[in-house]
Amino acid sequence: MTNPSDPEPQPSITPSPETRGYQFGTFKGVFTPSILTILGVIMYLRFGWVLGNVGLPLTLLIVTMACSITFLTGLSIAAMATNMKIGAGGAYFMLSRSFGLEAGAAIGIPLFFAQALGIAFYVTGFSESVVDLFPMLDPKMVGVVTLLALTALAYKSADLALKSQFVILAFIALSLISFFMGGTPSGIQAEVVTPPITSSFWVVFAVFFPAVTGIEAGIAMSGDLKNPARSLPVGTIGAVITGYAVYLAIPIFLNSVVHDRNLLLTDTLIMRQVARFGHLVILGLWGASLSSAMGSLLGAPRTLQALARDGILPRFLGKGYGKGDDPRVATAVAFGLATATILAGDLNMIAPVLSMFFLTSYGLLNTASALEQLIGSPSWRPTFRIPWFISAAGAIGCLAVMLMINAGATIIAVIITSLIYTVMQRRRLSANWGDIRYGILMLIIQNIVYRLSGKVPDERTWRPNILVLSGVPTTRWYLIELADAIAHGNSLLTVATVLPPEGQRVRQVTETIQNYLDKQRVTALVKIVRAPTPLQGAYQLVQTYGFGPIFPNTILIGETERTENMEEYAILLNAIHRNHKNVIIVREGRIPPTWHQDLRIDVWWGRERKNANFMLALAYLLETSRAWRHAHLVLNTIVTSPDQKEEAERTLSKLIEAGRIEAEPVVHVSRQDEVFNVIREASRGSNLVFLGIRPPDRDETTEAYAAYYQSLIERTEDFPPLALVMAAESIEFHRIFRA
Repeated sequence: MTNPSDPEPQPSITPSPETRGYQFGTFKGVFTPSILTILGVIMYLRFGWVLGNVGLPLTLLIVTMACSITFLTGLSIAAMATNMKIGAGGAYFMLSRSFGLEAGAAIGIPLFFAQALGIAFYVTGFSESVVDLFPMLDPKMVGVVTLLALTALAYKSADLALKSQFVILAFIALSLISFFMGGTPSGIQAEVVTPPITSSFWVVFAVFFPAVTGIEAGIAMSGDLKNPARSLPVGTIGAVITGYAVYLAIPIFLNSVVHDRNLLLTDTLIMRQVARFGHLVILGLWGASLSSAMGSLLGAPRTLQALARDGILPRFLGKGYGKGDDPRVATAVAFGLATATILAGDLNMIAPVLSMFFLTSYGLLNTASALEQLIGSPSWRPTFRIPWFISAAGAIGCLAVMLMINAGATIIAVIITSLIYTVMQRRRLSANWGDIRYGILMLIIQNIVYRLSGKVPDERTWRPNILVLSGVPTTRWYLIELADAIAHGNSLLTVATVLPPEGQRVRQVTETIQNYLDKQRVTALVKIVRAPTPLQGAYQLVQTYGFGPIFPNTILIGETERTENMEEYAILLNAIHRNHKNVIIVREGRIPPTWHQDLRIDVWWGRERKNANFMLALAYLLETSRAWRHAHLVLNTIVTSPDQKEEAERTLSKLIEAGRIEAEPVVHVSRQDEVFNVIREASRGSNLVFLGIRPPDRDETTEAYAAYYQSLIERTEDFPPLALVMAAESIEFHRIFRA
């Protein structure tokens, strides 16, 4: 048997070494990459189509709804950024420090792939627009050459790459100026034989929404900012507000100069037709495509670098170079993935899934911010404060948009995220930073405990919440094994050990036992108390263990055969009964292995209904466990006269029928003084015998009840594995088996 004192070593993750990075300011590090991704290809190629489909009022509503979700997410990011020291990795860093490594990895890994494939998506969009003007070129070759140029720029220096984005920003600004200086296009008419098919509001919303999801580009640069706590809120919210203003102005102006709805629906370059200088719109379109690609090319490697430095991915991927700690290895990986995607061709199938991962990260950022505020931990002290319901609204909005854009892609994203989370859990990585998971569970438990206060469990919802007084698990493992088979993860199970007043540290023993239980796949809490003797410690646990309405209703203990302990043991049984807790006293015996097919459980009914129905409930729970699934249940009783046998058989049959259980009724005839011999002989082949014991009488002395218990132990000598049961809880156990 495994020694519980030698717990399995767990890998530990130390925080990644702090790096100074480039020390970018707000404008260069956050605002520029964010606004360039927001003012992207959808603005140039789909705004006329949106306006033509739903008209100006609904277009403005779509813009407002979409930007509101992004704005709410920006507020949540602002709150989180001003409450923690932000390192490299952007959304991954925030989520892993809030929800733990598993959740961070579940989002961070897909987010890296989304960013990397997003590079290919934007580059392909650029190459296709170039080929439209120069048909002799191969779009894949143009895409690869463009990607090489962008990667060389990013590989050289992120600072140089971001400086180049100022030029792109200037192109976009000039294109917008040219657009608003334009007027009604002359000589342009839609060549339409049949009216174009229009789309519904939510379809149009789904097409437009990705246009406002560009704040990830700015968040991804978090590790290269001089002051992330200031730059992330100001830069992100500033980019969202700027984008919103531009997106309101474009449809208003477009609606005033273009009155042909068919033209809006069919001409994807309507902005070029309206502009004073149409070629500036083409430059802006190219700039938007390239800037979005560059934003992803800078963000994806930094996400991968952060994942590697936290030990989730191989460490070599996190290596940095130069004064800016440039992730060149990670950049090479992102380049290879993007190149393969460009050469693979059509990206339309993966585009919805990419949006899902961005939206999932936004939704979780909002969720983390809302939960931090609801939990109200003293550590939550952001300098930028918002009400919790604002972040919650952002999370709900993200989920709603995901389902509207593509329900299938949403399901795929959830499945992939869940699989990664499960793998990370099995790796059992541990991090040297705190997260909010404990706080979330405490918030849930707090509300549940308050709601349960004053409520009494009934027969319909009853379960045995078991406290196992096992001592060291390896010495009386059969107690834990039986308790786990009864609870099998559906009831609360606590394994308790009593330590002497001096000696081992409670925390160390608790961790050792918990690790041992985890290895044995037993779901249980561990409770350690100090007391002069094990029985005194058990008495203390029976009297005090529990929290409010949540406490053990069933005590499972081993038998004692020492004469000197009988009176103290009787005091313990009396205390259990007076506290209205059930007791199961187990004589040593091993639970059968799960592969055993010929198991048998014997329940002996002494005509005391409470014990009998409690034993039936325990036997039924055993039968539903993995170890006892094929057990044969025998319900026994003893009568003193053959004349009573037929009536007793009918009573047992009715009990079995009413209880909807599978059991064999058996009635034995015996004299009163031979009862234990009959039980011993009849249950000789049983794997577990349940036998009821009487509670102490109100006026019975400790010595008298100790003598009764000692006599019971002596009479059941040589029995198969035995569970002596006394029901004391204020539950009508027979109602559990009422038809």
